[in-house]
Amino acid sequence: MKNDFALAFKQILEDRGLPQEVVLAAIEDAMVSAYRRAVHASNAQHVEARIDSETGEVAIFAEKEVVDDVQDERTEVVLAEAKAVDEETDYGEMVIVDSTPADFGRVAAQTARQVIQQRIREAERDAQLKYYANQVGDIVNGVVQAINAKQISLGLDLKAEGIMPRRHQIPREFFRVHDRVRALLLEVQESNRGPKIILSRAHPDFLRRLLENEVPEIYHGMVEIRSISREPGQRSKVAVAALQAGVDPVGACVGIRGVRIQAIVRELNDEKIDVIEWNPDPEAYIAKALSPARVLNVFLEDNGGPKTATVVVPEDQLSLAIGRDGQNARLTAKLTGWRIDIKSLIEATSEVLFKLKNNADYADYFEQEKDFIPQIEALMRKKAEGRPITPEDYQEMQAFTERVELDRIKSERVEQKEVEERTKAAQEGIPQSAYELPLATLGLPTRVENLLVGNIEVETVGDLAFRMNYGPEEINSIAGIGPKAMEQIESSLELMISSLPEPEEIVEEEPVAVEAEVAPEEVETPEVEDVVEVAEEEQLEKVVEDAAEEPEAVAAVEEIEEVTEVVEAPEEVVEDTPEPEEAEAVPAEEIPAEAESAQEETPQSMEEIFQLKPEMLDIAEPTKEDEPSFEEEEEDKSKKRKKYVEIEYDPDRDVTIYRKKHKKDSKGWDDWDDDEWDF
Repeated sequence: MKNDFALAFKQILEDRGLPQEVVLAAIEDAMVSAYRRAVHASNAQHVEARIDSETGEVAIFAEKEVVDDVQDERTEVVLAEAKAVDEETDYGEMVIVDSTPADFGRVAAQTARQVIQQRIREAERDAQLKYYANQVGDIVNGVVQAINAKQISLGLDLKAEGIMPRRHQIPREFFRVHDRVRALLLEVQESNRGPKIILSRAHPDFLRRLLENEVPEIYHGMVEIRSISREPGQRSKVAVAALQAGVDPVGACVGIRGVRIQAIVRELNDEKIDVIEWNPDPEAYIAKALSPARVLNVFLEDNGGPKTATVVVPEDQLSLAIGRDGQNARLTAKLTGWRIDIKSLIEATSEVLFKLKNNADYADYFEQEKDFIPQIEALMRKKAEGRPITPEDYQEMQAFTERVELDRIKSERVEQKEVEERTKAAQEGIPQSAYELPLATLGLPTRVENLLVGNIEVETVGDLAFRMNYGPEEINSIAGIGPKAMEQIESSLELMISSLPEPEEIVEEEPVAVEAEVAPEEVETPEVEDVVEVAEEEQLEKVVEDAAEEPEAVAAVEEIEEVTEVVEAPEEVVEDTPEPEEAEAVPAEEIPAEAESAQEETPQSMEEIFQLKPEMLDIAEPTKEDEPSFEEEEEDKSKKRKKYVEIEYDPDRDVTIYRKKHKKDSKGWDDWDDDEWDF
């Protein structure tokens, strides 16, 4: 038979609805706190509590130091007791031993009850917060516990409490204590006194959840709720659409004889609900949303500002379309997202007649309808005198109003489309980077720049280019800007736009692949990538030919070719590299100062030589032996550009090699002896 502790422990688990591990941890923490208070133990000392869930026996284990003579029983223990726990322990070590006081059960019952209750309440709050945080947006059931002027308190599951503020209650809805209420879980807030659960019955999502619960087609996804507009306690409008062929969305929501919708109406305290079929056509959608009123025409105006729908209804339907205090029109505007302007047929016809006679924008339509205007005016006088008007007369007024307004809307749409096409055409050819350049980049005169900024408010080059492409007459009409200023603007824009690259024309250069033990190729700068002039190539070829005619130069050229083959084909280095005694060394006195410094700093291994980055130096004029004629110098003066030389030292042959790179053969370097050029 179980003891009293086990029964009480099980009862706490059932009443609180908490896991067994949570309650045991709370009790153990309370026992540790009670032990510290009983023996005045330090918080730095490690203390553990172990509870047998079946018998309720409590054991306290504390960390103590092993000593020869115990001075403080709270923190010290003799070696014999420590050996009983750990045979390998020794003096000065720390060991965890049983330190349960003799009367600890009675002391713990008195001192730990408050701690246990506090820990259990904290565990309850955490469980409530996690449980209801996952139910936000769903309907929950509660029992009314308290009612006051500001809010209603509801008791929920897990002994949680929810509140329903006054603004989230349905007007003229009253509850009594112990009434069961369904509400939408709107929000869960964490506070020091537990989770704050806010409920609502006035939110539109409450109606959405009720429809999902009552209509299986909505729950299973065959019917979709597109929009809801609601004034709690009075009227709501719901737009639904069928996602499966053959399903009537309105009939599915209403149910047979209105069974489904009536259940929702009773839940919402007899709130009227209009179920409307959603339509992709805004005109048909707005006409249905104004039900139960009958609509004659809907004219839409969407010119970049607020979307406005002008609705024309029969005279006897005007009050029904507007609704009590404008409620029907207001709900329709919320449902459709359009601003609703409701007019009777007589009012709409009168406004059209006035615009035809007084508005210059309606001059073309006046010419089209001039034969019908007298007849319409006669009908209006007849209505003003109170004489009866036949249905045929109303149809004639409706056709007249519809013709004029539809033609006007059609022409506005055509103009709007032309403006969009013109804007798109004006933006073509202008790089995006032009909109980041300030107007001062064009270098226009200060007076012209100030006139442009002050009159048309352009700030960047792209803005000015767009204005010029869209309509230069706007700029030309500015006082102070004449033909000369326009020419300056056009020429500056043309020069600037042509110099800006298009985004799609920018191609990133791929990195040059460098093989191991091979000297990396010099990445060509933009100047080297330019087209090499023919005269300069001929000059370089002539220098090489002249140098090759001399006997000593011929040997140097052959030597250079062998070195070039070594660089291009490293696997043949052993076979093609000449012996050191065969190489013709350059006299030390003829080596320039730059070459001597490079020779001193050059590594002594071939691997380091090939990994060394080439040092690029600007070449001065050639020596007198290779100096071109005066005519060639004058011809090529404007075509000179930078030339590049790589200096390498070959330790195996004890020679210094000069290499020149030019566009004719970009894969290798042309070599000269130091006698050929003066640096």
